[in-house]
Amino acid sequence: MRRTIEKLAEERRARQDELTKQLEVLKAQSAPLDPLALAATLSSLFELQNAIIDAKDREWDALSSNHVGMIFKSMEWRVDRLAAAAEDASGLLKTFVLLKDRLERLLAVLEERNMPTPAAVHELLDPLEAAVYTGFENRFRGSAEDVRRQQAPYLALFKAGGRIFDLGCGRGEFLDLLRANGFEGSGVDGNPQMVALCRDKGLDCERGDLLEILAARPDGCLDGIFSSQVIEHLGPATLKRLVELAHDKLAQGGTLLLETVNPTSVFALVQVYFLDLTHRLPVHPQALQFLMEASGFAGVEIKTSAPLGEERLQNVPGSDETATLLNRNIDRLNALLYAPANYAALGRKS
Repeated sequence: MRRTIEKLAEERRARQDELTKQLEVLKAQSAPLDPLALAATLSSLFELQNAIIDAKDREWDALSSNHVGMIFKSMEWRVDRLAAAAEDASGLLKTFVLLKDRLERLLAVLEERNMPTPAAVHELLDPLEAAVYTGFENRFRGSAEDVRRQQAPYLALFKAGGRIFDLGCGRGEFLDLLRANGFEGSGVDGNPQMVALCRDKGLDCERGDLLEILAARPDGCLDGIFSSQVIEHLGPATLKRLVELAHDKLAQGGTLLLETVNPTSVFALVQVYFLDLTHRLPVHPQALQFLMEASGFAGVEIKTSAPLGEERLQNVPGSDETATLLNRNIDRLNALLYAPANYAALGRKS
């Protein structure tokens, strides 16, 4: 928009300069113009004046549209912040109720003069840590509606009505989608507050270690395994074990889909991946593809999502050799700096 406004301003100034020059030429005429020449000159000046008025109108329209757009963007940002704050407050209230109950039990232990164990203290600290991370998710992951919109295309990649297991289901956005579209969805998460959010919505979710819960499932019992924004929290050995377990637990033809931050996008790496202090290791798409193929998955594909728009560099106008070369280099920079923020590796058990 900024470039558009600058271009319109340049166009308006050029028209004004042209009008000024024609008026100066007219004033400099020593001999009187014949009626036909004078009429033609006045007609030209009139058309030029109309062109200036039109250029000014378009410039002001662009300025006002940009101003209105900034106002709406500011309002959307405030609404998003309020929504995140409301979710934080709701989660904290539940955490405080839970802590009150545990503190009362701990007080009873102290009144009996029995020293509390480290496990009892952890029972108090863990919900607070979980509440802090839930607040982080609410602030930076985006609204549940935005996440569902971004994840909705993944539904078509799973067997219709199949049994789908969500590893690290978080606030339950994908479980919501599975239930609404006739799938048999269930999930697991290590964050007790996330699990409580899912259960409040009537979703099938349990708390526990992802690998332990997955390992306890019978072999071949699942039609699909889904995990979004989880594997970057795992170490290499844990990720390898997760992929191997997923292959064991899927039925023939079952689908494994692992989504994560795209480290081949510099913007995503800097603005998304490094934003979360709990991230362990960025996972390169080619490395994940190889790992899944080495674990027995067939036809592994890499699918990008969350494309960047306003952040990308804009091409310059023109089709001459210089503009063509410059635009080619801009495209290469965009591919490196502003590739889509997420990618998913998709494989099937053959």
